[in-house]
Amino acid sequence: MQGAAGLLTLALGSPFAKPPAAMASASSVYLYRLLVFLRLRFLVLLHLFFLSLSLIASVHSSIGKEEIEDERSTLFREILRDEAVSRLNDLGKVSDVDAYLERTFLSAASIRAGNIIRGWMEDAGLRTWVDYMGNIHGRVDGMDCSAAALLMGSHLDTVIDAGKFDGALGIISTISALKVLNLNQKLGKLRRPLEVIAFSDEEGVRFQSTFLGSAALAGILPASALNISDKSGKTVRDILKDNSIETTEENLIQLKYEHESVWGYVELHIEQGPVLESVGIPLGVVKGIAGQTRLKVTVEGSQGHAGTVPMSMRRDPMAAAAEVMVLLESLCKHPEDFLPFDSQTSAFTVESPSGSLVCTVGEISCWPSASNVIPGQVIFTVDLRTIDDVEREAALHELSTQIYHICDKRDVSCLIERKHDANAVMCDPELSSELKYATLSAFKRMAGDIEVKVPQLMSGAGHDAMAMSHLTKVGMLFVRCRGGISHSPAEHVLNDDVWAAGLAILSFLETQI
Repeated sequence: MQGAAGLLTLALGSPFAKPPAAMASASSVYLYRLLVFLRLRFLVLLHLFFLSLSLIASVHSSIGKEEIEDERSTLFREILRDEAVSRLNDLGKVSDVDAYLERTFLSAASIRAGNIIRGWMEDAGLRTWVDYMGNIHGRVDGMDCSAAALLMGSHLDTVIDAGKFDGALGIISTISALKVLNLNQKLGKLRRPLEVIAFSDEEGVRFQSTFLGSAALAGILPASALNISDKSGKTVRDILKDNSIETTEENLIQLKYEHESVWGYVELHIEQGPVLESVGIPLGVVKGIAGQTRLKVTVEGSQGHAGTVPMSMRRDPMAAAAEVMVLLESLCKHPEDFLPFDSQTSAFTVESPSGSLVCTVGEISCWPSASNVIPGQVIFTVDLRTIDDVEREAALHELSTQIYHICDKRDVSCLIERKHDANAVMCDPELSSELKYATLSAFKRMAGDIEVKVPQLMSGAGHDAMAMSHLTKVGMLFVRCRGGISHSPAEHVLNDDVWAAGLAILSFLETQI
């Protein structure tokens, strides 16, 4: 603006110059001064004109920035809430059964779900692939592709008659947060590589062996796991081959990530409990995960006619199994009546009951399973969990002793197989602190500058973070679910809680830039 006025001044002459000496007459002086006045007026008007243009441009710029900020705010909501909820609904329809949601390890529906998730990863700007255990990976290298990577994710498989949030929410919310970074051109500015993983098996429904996907990456899955068979007689190796994945013992070992290549693992998951709902807060940080053991108990007796074998002569495995189940319930309700607390006479000494001991018989079958036949064989499962590993081992020891006693008393045989073991896991304090501040940031973005305390929770449910803890430090965020209900079609998460979860993950990722 000053440059333009200067050019005009040069063209018209300086308004502050003295009249030329040749102008001696009064009329000449008057005329000259008139011209000077007109020049000054013109320059003032020109200055005001350019000032107006500057102000208009400034106003437009301010309005533009506000519009951009509003657009970005809408963008976050559209992606982290609306699109995420829509994707959860879409993925919840991908099932092997029409009547309910069932998506087990590398089933046809699991393959379809994996392809959909892979497309969403690519939409967020990630490079994708499928590994030798059927896990779906999406990766961005960030600023330093050689740095230790941050791993995030959850599982894409489900239980039978499942809810649509368990596992899927953690995958979709993480992808959505990365999509926001990508649209804001920040994805490539991450300090370290970031990898999102949709694990192929966490629930363990098909092969009764949990964490097949995450355990392979953590390097704790034995090669013998390839030979585990499902109810149809097909092995893990067979199922992989049916899906064009040629997995051998050699390349299974190669799946293991090296410790130095991984910085940490973070997982978002629904709480599967009532605590967050009871305190009225959508998110909480996980302190630790209970250890768990799964047993398969086989009881064999004498098969016979329901009407001809006297009660006193029966060797009934069903009655023996029923007695064991009632005993199991009593043991877990009142462990102080069974376990050797503060005793030096047992191999397992528990200082005090943790209050977290839970036991479940979730599956039972018998042969030949006819109403008029005394069964010859009964098979049932036991799921036992507690945050205290010493208490868990003590409970298992006592339960095994009682099972053998009951079987001997009833003259039936029994076989107890430990199908799965996982020690309790404590989350990394540093990661937990970062997730806490990310959660507070999400709350402030949604509700303004509010005072709220982020709950810290223990998880009674197992998660892929348990397997990944053998590889690296882990952190977890829980999301409120209605009634604490999970593993059920009644499982539900509020749309705004999905949004809060996505914002918390986004806030956490922004600290990695």
